[in-house]
Amino acid sequence: MSKITESRKNLQAKDAAGLEAEVKALQKAHFGLRMQKGTQQLNNTATLRSTRREIARAKTILAQKRSADAAAK
Repeated sequence: MSKITESRKNLQAKDAAGLEAEVKALQKAHFGLRMQKGTQQLNNTATLRSTRREIARAKTILAQKRSADAAAK
């Protein structure tokens, strides 16, 4: 199984509150990486792209869960 598929399954297993916490943590990590890049301390700039995509994945799954909850009501 690929790393992306494992990440997606881990995110889908979380509830809405867990996903919101995950998004906040990823955004904080992304900010830290941007600051490292700005001060020339970041060696692997590909991590910026991967964290940005992880944030998008988490937000997408969160939106899907919220719309499913709204449809169930």
